[in-house]
Amino acid sequence: MNRTKKLSCLGLGILLAACQGEARKAEPKADITEDQIIAYPEYSGEEPTEPEATEFYEPVPPVVDPTGKNGVPSDAIVLFDGTGFDHWVMARDSTEVVWHLNEDGSMTVKDKTGDIQSSQNFGDMQLHIEWRSPAEVQREGQNRGNSGIFLSGLYEVQVLDNNDNPTYVNGQVGAIYKQQVPLAKASVPSGEWNTYDIIYHLPEFNENGQKIKSGTVTVIHNGVVVQDHTEIKGTTEYIGWPKNPPHGKMPLKLQDHGDNSRVSYRNIWVREL
Repeated sequence: MNRTKKLSCLGLGILLAACQGEARKAEPKADITEDQIIAYPEYSGEEPTEPEATEFYEPVPPVVDPTGKNGVPSDAIVLFDGTGFDHWVMARDSTEVVWHLNEDGSMTVKDKTGDIQSSQNFGDMQLHIEWRSPAEVQREGQNRGNSGIFLSGLYEVQVLDNNDNPTYVNGQVGAIYKQQVPLAKASVPSGEWNTYDIIYHLPEFNENGQKIKSGTVTVIHNGVVVQDHTEIKGTTEYIGWPKNPPHGKMPLKLQDHGDNSRVSYRNIWVREL
């Protein structure tokens, strides 16, 4: 093929590509039907033509001081502020708490005495809790700084010292125990205080006691999202599959793992949702 023919073919190719590009640009968009726009009954009927038609002024949300007493939101229920165990009982028999109450305003698990639980029942909630594993490292795996926060007394958010301490990932710090691996490990060094901010929604059951909607949990660990609206599949069993006993509001429970874990807690408060 001579040079002139080559240039002609090249020019024709460029022109064809350009035409195809214009054709693609000119393709009409699919029509959007009313059914695709309107997904909620409150947005049905004739579409408004004035901005005021989609504005409303009630109900007015309550005013919450986010930095109330000791930095706790003004509408929160303070479950532990370091002054005593007034809002807690031993889980096994509802007697007085025998865990250690420390001078620094924290409490520490007393080994092999049993779990403690809130004396008040809670449903949907925002929970703030701070915890610390001991600075002195002892043991390894699940036997190092192990405790747990049981939502509704049934669903465990794992507390564990995982620093240079690998274990099964659905049982590491920030896991929904034996169910959901955390999105990240965001622990501070051993001996320093961690924070968990947890948003929890109860599961729902029908009149026959069958679960019709799973509970969900979001966990923010030291400012990092490690569980993002995670479905709770049932009780967090050490052995076996999750179970789904019907329940409503129930206590919050803190675990004594029974292995000299020496985990401490402080600054615990709840906002009911």
